[in-house]
Amino acid sequence: MRRKALFLFLLALVVGIGLLHLFTPGHLLLYHNTYRRLSYFPIVLGGLWFGLRGGLAIAFLSSIAFIPHLLLYLGQGVQAYLSELAEILLYLAAGALVGMISGRQARLRERYRQLSEKLQASYARLHAETGQLIEAEAQLAAAQKFSALGRLSASLAHEIKNPLGSIRGSAEILADDIPAGHPKREFVDILLKETARLHHTVDDILRYSRGQGPEKQEELEPLSAVLDHVCALLERELQKKRVTVLRRSAPEGEAFPVAAGRISQVLLNLLLNAIDAVAEGGRIWITARAAEGGCAVLVCDDGPGVADSDKERIFAPFYSGKADGTGLGLLISRKIAESCGGRLSVSDREGGGACFTLALPAINGSLPGGAGEKEGRGNASAYPADR
Repeated sequence: MRRKALFLFLLALVVGIGLLHLFTPGHLLLYHNTYRRLSYFPIVLGGLWFGLRGGLAIAFLSSIAFIPHLLLYLGQGVQAYLSELAEILLYLAAGALVGMISGRQARLRERYRQLSEKLQASYARLHAETGQLIEAEAQLAAAQKFSALGRLSASLAHEIKNPLGSIRGSAEILADDIPAGHPKREFVDILLKETARLHHTVDDILRYSRGQGPEKQEELEPLSAVLDHVCALLERELQKKRVTVLRRSAPEGEAFPVAAGRISQVLLNLLLNAIDAVAEGGRIWITARAAEGGCAVLVCDDGPGVADSDKERIFAPFYSGKADGTGLGLLISRKIAESCGGRLSVSDREGGGACFTLALPAINGSLPGGAGEKEGRGNASAYPADR
């Protein structure tokens, strides 16, 4: 539409100049000379806007519009007539020359545009390949760190076994001296249970370092018992910071069977991170409920939350937002969740803070039944209606 409007504008100029030649008396030569020179403007514009064809077309139309002026010289001799007729040849030459120059410039612009697009595509491809190279280097560096960490873990696991056996032996002696009804008996039982868990963890590390799988399937316990155990382990940490843990679970969530040792480690990492994140006197919510044919455990807090750019980075190896953090806790927790057939993810809590979701599959394809809410201990005994 724009090109058509421009062509109609040039056509109107040519027709207007032709009418001026037609209605201006012949003795006013100054006016006629001005009109025929004005004809070069639409010719030049036609060549610039439409190339060779446009320049020649406007030149041809201008030649036709020049005919009324030629008629004035019919009776003045051949020499005068041919002198005016040469103007038409100049019109055509001007249109062709400007059109060729304009066409060449248009072709050059098109070549430059194509070259620019190719350069832009090459730059985008180079940028993507550079990003892949940087990512590959980062993965290689992480793999080297993991390799060194694996060798160090195997060495430490071997060295830990002997003192861990001594600690367990001492705890068993204390258990013999402290009867079942004693106020301190509970802590001795925790010590025995945790040393047993550490012993199994050390054995797993040694087996994995030799390329072997787990020795046997881990014992299953109700999720409520695992939550009670983890909250009891963290009772002093909670009291130091005056953090309140609020629990509310559906009956099927409370009785859901889980691999006690591995899920305890995941929940322990999540709760420790939540305690570090909240301010003094903060709150942590623990919710267990049926979800997607299995169970979902939500650990939420009212801390500063996790930035959108860090929601996946926090699960990367050696990435930590804490000055003294190792950057392995959440990575190990996600690996443990995946080894149980589940997944671990993070989102924002309504009202502010972070919310980690541990999704676990159902055992034997069905959800267990069980009791509903029950009283906990200390700061872990409150059950809110909200998250």
